[in-house]
Amino acid sequence: MLAHDGHNCLDVDECLENNGGCQHTCVNVMGSYECCCKEGFFLSDNQHTCIHRSEEGLSCMNKDHGCSHICKEAPRGSVACECRPGFELAKNQRDCILTCNHGNGGCQHSCEDTADGPECSCHPQYKMHTDGRSCLEREDTVLEVTESNATSVVDGDKRVKRRLLMETCAVNNGGCDRTCKDTSTGVHCSCPVGFTLQLDGKTCKDIDECQTRNGGCDHFCKNTVGSFDCSCKKGFKLLTNEKSCQDMDECSLDRTCDHSCINHPGTFACACNRGYTLYGFTHCGDTNECSVNNGGCQQVCVNTVGSYECQCHPGYKLHWNKKDCVEVKGLLPTSVSPRVSLHCGKSGGGDGCFLRCHSGIHLSSDVDTVRTSVTFKLNEGKCSLKKAELFPEGLRPALPEKHSSVKESFRYVNLTCSSGKQVPGAPGRPSASKEMFITVEFELETNQKEVTASCDLSCIVKRTEKRLRKAIRTLRKAVHREQFHLQLSGMNLDVAKKPPRTSERQAESCGVGQGHVENQCVSCRAGTYYDGAQERCILCPNGTFQNEEGQITCEPCPRPGNSWALKTPEAWNMSECGGLCQPGEYSADGFAPCQLCALGTFQPEAGRTSCFPCGGGLPTKHQGATSFQDCETRVQCSPGHFYNTTTHRCIRCPAGTFQPEFGKDNCVSCPGNTTTDFDGSTNITQCKNRRCGGELGDFTGYIESPNYPGNYPANTECTWTINPPPKRRILIVVPEIFLPIEDDCGDYLVMRKTSSSNSVTTYETCQTYERPIAFTSRSKKLWIQFKSNEGNSARGFQVPYVTYDEDYQELIEDIVRDGRLYASENHQEILKDKKLIKALFDVLAHPQNYFKYTAQESREMFPRSFIRLLRSKVSRFLRPYK
Repeated sequence: MLAHDGHNCLDVDECLENNGGCQHTCVNVMGSYECCCKEGFFLSDNQHTCIHRSEEGLSCMNKDHGCSHICKEAPRGSVACECRPGFELAKNQRDCILTCNHGNGGCQHSCEDTADGPECSCHPQYKMHTDGRSCLEREDTVLEVTESNATSVVDGDKRVKRRLLMETCAVNNGGCDRTCKDTSTGVHCSCPVGFTLQLDGKTCKDIDECQTRNGGCDHFCKNTVGSFDCSCKKGFKLLTNEKSCQDMDECSLDRTCDHSCINHPGTFACACNRGYTLYGFTHCGDTNECSVNNGGCQQVCVNTVGSYECQCHPGYKLHWNKKDCVEVKGLLPTSVSPRVSLHCGKSGGGDGCFLRCHSGIHLSSDVDTVRTSVTFKLNEGKCSLKKAELFPEGLRPALPEKHSSVKESFRYVNLTCSSGKQVPGAPGRPSASKEMFITVEFELETNQKEVTASCDLSCIVKRTEKRLRKAIRTLRKAVHREQFHLQLSGMNLDVAKKPPRTSERQAESCGVGQGHVENQCVSCRAGTYYDGAQERCILCPNGTFQNEEGQITCEPCPRPGNSWALKTPEAWNMSECGGLCQPGEYSADGFAPCQLCALGTFQPEAGRTSCFPCGGGLPTKHQGATSFQDCETRVQCSPGHFYNTTTHRCIRCPAGTFQPEFGKDNCVSCPGNTTTDFDGSTNITQCKNRRCGGELGDFTGYIESPNYPGNYPANTECTWTINPPPKRRILIVVPEIFLPIEDDCGDYLVMRKTSSSNSVTTYETCQTYERPIAFTSRSKKLWIQFKSNEGNSARGFQVPYVTYDEDYQELIEDIVRDGRLYASENHQEILKDKKLIKALFDVLAHPQNYFKYTAQESREMFPRSFIRLLRSKVSRFLRPYK
């Protein structure tokens, strides 16, 4: 650090602050520092934390374990020794005894295993050498042959016999690389599958299967000694024939995308519902539309979850374009026509009721609401709405005032229709039909202005409730006489009475504004409406539009006479209504004739009644400007900045906002609950969720770094605790983990028994590992912590775990410690495959679930080599119980 004189540099003692991040001892050195551990601990690979050398027993790391060959960590802090192939563990459980399986036990001819090790013997006509291993030819047999009056032919035979006796599989494997067999003509060498015998008849050479037709692999082929492995491109999985590759349908997995998922070969893409923005590749957060140009609102913009709305100051009302505000002339705001009205009148000896819903809406703040809901049961019917035919008994849409029995205005009405249980068919009837229920929820306003000295607010509320009860009684009668009609945005509708068709009888009826697509209920998309008579979604006709999904009508284009034709037959947006003023234009009602925006103003939207000023006295290059970028600013602001029209300077976007474009006067708010690590962000990918992710369960669960699979935020700290039920242990799989190593282990993940740094550590890393690892917890419960510093960021991790019955401890340990589990890329992909891990964990948590999967299913899910590995382990584990 710089000294007070402003010239000299002084050494910083890093140990003074937070002990330099060292778990035990911090030692300051010039320009740096070092961490040291107390006795009985050693420094972990992150150079800061200390791992406990188990005092409960020996550790393989201590180097004084005493194993002559292989040392393995055993449960409860002890060690177990193992021997290399061909050796057996001695009685002292440390030394290794040679067996006949290793180099024929060192014997020249025959070898036999005994309690004291290999015992050698020789073939007939041979005797044992003093070394107890080699064999010598007996002299008496040589003399016998010499004394016989043998001819030269006999001498020749004798030489062949001697050569045959010397070249035997019992001596040095007959010189063969692999398999040796004694025959009448001498030794015969052969090679296993995957190798070929060389011209010398002894040596075996590996065959490179990948040279021929890529080994039959779909994607990649990798030669191994005696065999080969196939692997697939990212986003594909190897089928159980271990050669073919199939696209992974990520969309079939839980939690892939927050909203909707689109699968592509080798990859996938997430999409969000309207009003939401995608962040972190798979997550959706509410879009704050008000952060950009005030949401396009002329006066007040209010953000809501999944949407937003424009509001006006007192004395103004919202224009039909839902953004501009127009002055209210001569009318008080309270006299605006209500959103919903119920009108019942006498007709043909009974009541007929109309429930009218208008497009316009005005909410008054000085009211109390009385809420109620009523359900009507219709014996037969289908939950859908259809355009009304001629009204029964010539009933006109407007009932004469003198015949009216009820006339009410409501703040809110919600109409739902549901199918109940099937009514059992009467004898002789071919089928049973469904009962139908219509539920109407009402909210009736009580105006505080009605309060008088003789009737206070509670008195007014009681009067309102009385009126509501009367309205519902009348409505109930009308519904039972099938005299109930609905009017939405000027369109008359009836509840469809016809029973469902046979083909749809099994399918549950859809909700209002939903149609059937492949036996699923799907909301009609924007630009269409649900027609109850045709029972399907239909395009909005000319002169109408529909911005919303799942609607049963289209709104008329807001133009006197509705004579303007649409630019397209499917109007999904108000701007599709013809005759609207285009961006850069405006008029008193938003329709032609239009004027160009004046100099110093701009308008990015169609159908507006005014233009936005640039602010700060800034002019525009021309009339009819469509964006702030047309305003002649003094400097061109780069991404991550916005132009301040008061100071005429570029200012960095504050934390929690970003700006990807040049020359803007605003910053975009991060979606949902996300924020940026720093100010001046230029991209939505810098918006990150800081919530620590995961789901902790008694049997299975997972933990994940915040914002996963997007990059995790800086300066974050997450802590999880896995506390399994009694007599259960924890198995963890880390499929892959991405932590940057550039910043000297600033970001790390640690798993140990408790939060105490002295407790038993199961796992610790601060690096990136794309190779998966499975391990069991060294303690019965786990405390897990993830920390990131202010430096680099990366994708992080999603780590699943399962708890299993401790009776299986030995078996699980045996599986996860076997190198073959990770030997092939094929096996590694199993530990990365979320579907397979779920199936595997499902069985480990509750072994009876094994019977859920048929032999055929498990063969189709897991490669043969993996099943063979597991089967050998399980059968060895269960053998003592046979």
